[in-house]
Formats: sequence, C-alpha cells, structure tokens
Amino acid sequence: MKLPESYYHNPDVVAVSKDLIGKYLFTCIDNVTTGGYIVETEAYNGVIDRASHAYGNRNTPRTSIMFKQGGIAYVYLCYGIHEMFNIVTNVEGQPHAILIRAVNPTDGIEAMQARRNMLVLKPTITMGPGSVAKALGISRAINGYSLQDDTIWIEDKGLSFPDETIAAVPRVGVDYAGEEALLPYRFYVKGNPYVSKPNK
Repeated sequence: MKLPESYYHNPDVVAVSKDLIGKYLFTCIDNVTTGGYIVETEAYNGVIDRASHAYGNRNTPRTSIMFKQGGIAYVYLCYGIHEMFNIVTNVEGQPHAILIRAVNPTDGIEAMQARRNMLVLKPTITMGPGSVAKALGISRAINGYSLQDDTIWIEDKGLSFPDETIAAVPRVGVDYAGEEALLPYRFYVKGNPYVSKPNK
C-alpha cells in the first residue's frame, strides 16, 4: 500500500528521513516496475539549512518544486551528470526535502542492470543517489510528480530496523554549509552493502 499523502506533510523532515529507512521505493517507467527498500537518506531542512537548495528562501525555477505541498518528487541534475531523486515534505511554502541516497534492490533487478549497463549484479547498482535514479529510471521528466502516481511511489511493507542498526551521521558533500554540514541528517542501515561510502 502506498504511503498516504498525509505522511509527507510532517513538519519534522529529519524524523521522516529516518522513518523512510526500510520503506520501498518503486517506479513504473515504460511499463517496467523496479524498486527496493530504502537504506540511506539525507534530510534538508528548508530555508534555515545552508545545505538546502532553498536556504534563505531561495525560490528559483529549479527550487520552486520544493515550496509545493509535500508528497512530490524533486529531481535535479548534479554536476551536469547525475540526476538525483528527492522527496518534498512538509506543507506548501516550507521547502523541506529528503534525498534518497541508496536502495536495496528487490524488484526488476534485470531492468536495473540494463539501465546501469551492469552484466553482473553488484552493490554499486543502487549505491549513491545518482545510481539510484539511473537504476530506477528516474529523470527530470518526473520532476514534480505526485508520489500517489503510478509512475513513482513509496510503500510500507512492514520492514523496520531497530534504532541501534541505523546510523545518524553528517551528510555527504556539503562542507560549504558550515556548521550545518555537521548535523546528523544522514541516515543509513549499518553494514548494508548498498549504502554509499563511508559506511562505518
């Protein structure tokens, strides 16, 4: 069952980011369903978070999606190469977002391998946000799509991890954010092979 739209309206983006660990992310692109359970996320706390695209109330053609009601996809291009999938949360006007950094694949693995030009299944297939998007067929074409849509959605299948198995550490690649770079806003399943580095 898809997570209800109300799930994404929670004002605590950090709590939602942690709670998404173990939830299943699915896409149906070109009539092919692929997916797996989320094992790594990063929270971005809106206008007060220097690491956020919306810091300081920055509302641009790219970030305008973040200011919409939670429960939609925010997909952007990073370094001109990698497309990154984020979940917009909170209510309209509060630009919170959660980056999906790693997924443990369960469905449509052959299709994922084809998208990643990977003959043999390796953890790198969905390790890191660029790999997640490519493997699941996520592109900017679905930027702004509702997570109630049949193109991209998240399900709760009852999988959960005890608190002691989930790491809460600083985010990756946000050194420019000063003190905010040190906040423990990255969550991952300790020891899971699909989690991006560092995984200690």
